[in-house]
Amino acid sequence: MRWDVVAWGAIALLLFAAEALAPGAFMLWMGFAAVAVFLGVLLVPGIPMLAQVAAFVVLSFVSIQVYRKFVRGRGHERESDHPNLNRRAFQHIDRVVPLDQAIVAGRGRVKIGDAFWVVQGPDLEAGTPVRIVGTDGVTLRVEPAA
Repeated sequence: MRWDVVAWGAIALLLFAAEALAPGAFMLWMGFAAVAVFLGVLLVPGIPMLAQVAAFVVLSFVSIQVYRKFVRGRGHERESDHPNLNRRAFQHIDRVVPLDQAIVAGRGRVKIGDAFWVVQGPDLEAGTPVRIVGTDGVTLRVEPAA
């Protein structure tokens, strides 16, 4: 039995298992490098252990760089089809709602669905329809609806 072949196969499987337990794609690509070394020592017997380790280090570095440049880089450039999905305040822009509480000194309140939102805008009476024109954090900026 050739222990170097078994060792590289075991290292590859351990790296794949580590990737499954703690996903991040780093160990996956090192696992691919271990598979390449495994195939190399399987097909070409007698490669010195130092050369095997050096090949693993170089192939790991190259495979991780390939991942960083071509695989991970693509995912960050995607545009979402729901850009305001986790930005609740932005979802209400251009909506017209009645004031639940009058705006006094620039502050008031509206009810949207089952939630109350703090609004800022010109002083207006309760019940006045207002258009949400922007946000300032979780505060909605409003103006009288035309």
